[in-house]
Amino acid sequence: MRLLREGALTVHGRLTDASNAALYCTVGAADGRRAQAVYKPVAGERPLWDFPDGTLAGREVAAYELSAATGWDLVPPTVLRDGPHGPGMVQLWVEPDPDAAPLLALQDPSGPEDGWLPIVRAEVGDGRTALLVHPDDPRLRRLAVLDAVLNNADRKGGHLIPAADGRLYGIDHGVTFNTEGKLRTLLWGWAGQPLPAEAAAVLAGLAGQLDGELGERLAPHLTAAELDAARSRVAALLAAGTHPLPSEDWPSIPWPPI
Repeated sequence: MRLLREGALTVHGRLTDASNAALYCTVGAADGRRAQAVYKPVAGERPLWDFPDGTLAGREVAAYELSAATGWDLVPPTVLRDGPHGPGMVQLWVEPDPDAAPLLALQDPSGPEDGWLPIVRAEVGDGRTALLVHPDDPRLRRLAVLDAVLNNADRKGGHLIPAADGRLYGIDHGVTFNTEGKLRTLLWGWAGQPLPAEAAAVLAGLAGQLDGELGERLAPHLTAAELDAARSRVAALLAAGTHPLPSEDWPSIPWPPI
């Protein structure tokens, strides 16, 4: 974290698939320590109709802070700092494992194979359909719980990064923490199912932390109303005891999904 906050940022290029400016960098310290990172300057954020201008970088930091508070560490270390193009979010780069098992698949529409859970039926051309599925993976299930708390409006398949050490990371959390329900994700396989005991315990811990030090760490990046909404989402998940269902008033699947 200190390296991310204080190291010298050297920009090497732009990640052209990103909707906002996302720059691939190295961050280096005087003692020779170096790491790869992603730098998203506030100046490169495109205006959105449903999020205040210039707030996406702060929301990425808030998502990291909340993830760290769960103990699951599903979001790579992230800081808000100045850089070559002004203030922005700097996040540790996680290299995807090319040999990792797939996290999404298209299967026969008659039903998911063993070990997989359904997301949605997809058109695959020529009038044919297939079932889009994800594995019944406890790492993904943790991320589904985290996204419900974050109110993540954009959990695409490309935002899931399996690392070589077996860990799973979620990235791109700029459109989170809205006061209105905007959960849009591919991780619907557990919708309506009871929350695991581990998740319920983590949520209970978050409830207390949001009223204390965690809430204080989030406050510079969110409005008071957004912070209250996060508390309400945690309370609602605990009261229901189940994974949320897709909204009938908001598209439940991000586009494009990958």
